[in-house]
Amino acid sequence: MKEPLVPVVPMSHTAHIRSHRKPRRNATSAIAVRAGVAGGVLSMAAAGASASASAAEPVTQTIELPTLTADLSAQVSQSAAATQQAAANYELRAERDAAAAKAAAEAKKDLAEAKKKAEAKKKAAEAARKAAAERATRNAERATLSASASASASTSVSAPASGSVATVISFLKAQVGDAYVMGATGPNAWDCSSLVQAAYKQVGVDLPRVSQDQSMAGTDVPLSDIQVGDILYWGGKGSAYHVGVYIGDGQYLDAANPSKGVVIQDLSGYPASGAVRVL
Repeated sequence: MKEPLVPVVPMSHTAHIRSHRKPRRNATSAIAVRAGVAGGVLSMAAAGASASASAAEPVTQTIELPTLTADLSAQVSQSAAATQQAAANYELRAERDAAAAKAAAEAKKDLAEAKKKAEAKKKAAEAARKAAAERATRNAERATLSASASASASTSVSAPASGSVATVISFLKAQVGDAYVMGATGPNAWDCSSLVQAAYKQVGVDLPRVSQDQSMAGTDVPLSDIQVGDILYWGGKGSAYHVGVYIGDGQYLDAANPSKGVVIQDLSGYPASGAVRVL
C-alpha cells in the first residue's frame, strides 16, 4: 500500500527569522494604557497639590493661631468674670448675714430695754399705790385725832403750873439728835407734831396729834411778839404742814426731816407762818 502524499506549501525565505515588530495591542490594552497614563498624571497632580498644601500649612496655622488665642482669651475673661461674680455674690451674702445678725442683736436689745422700762414702770406704779395707801391711812388717823381733839379743845389747854415752860424746853433739848420718822411718837424717833405733843404733855397740856390741828390750839400770837414756849407753824392756819417750838434768841427746836432729825435752827433761815401760845 502506498502512503498518502503530504502537500508542500511554499515558505518565504524570511519565514525562519523572528519578526521585530511589536505585537498589535487590542482595544482593551490601549484603554488600560491610557488609563494608567492618566492615573499617573493625576497621581502626580495630587502629589503636587499635596506638596503645595504641605508647603502652605504653616500659613494656615499662622492664620488660625490668633483665632485660637482669641477664643482662649474669651474663655479666660469669662472665667474671670464668673469668679468675680461669685466673689461679689459671696460678699453680698456675707453683708446680708451681717445685717441680719445686727438687726437681731438690736431687736434683742430693744426687747430687753422695753422689758426693763416696763418693770420700772410697774415698780413705780406699785410704789405710788403704796404711798397713796399710806397717805390715806395717815389722813384717816389725822381725821380721827382731829375730831377727838376738836371736841376737847376748849378744855384741853389749861394754864400750866409755874416753871412749865422750862420743863417743856428741857424735854425738847433732851431729844436733840433723835431721828425723824414720819408717824413715829418716840422715845428715840419723832415727827414734828409728835415731838411738840410729847413736850407739852410733860406739863399736863394735851395737844392734838397733827400739825394742822396744833396750829388751831391756844391763842394766836404775832410773830413780832413770840415768847419762849410758843408753838410755831408753817403753812396756813388749820392746814399747817410743820410745827416747832420757839426756844428764844431767834431759834426754834423741831423734828425737821429725815436727813436732820431733831435739831435747833435759826428762825431767820426758815421764817414761820404763824404762832400760837398754849402756856
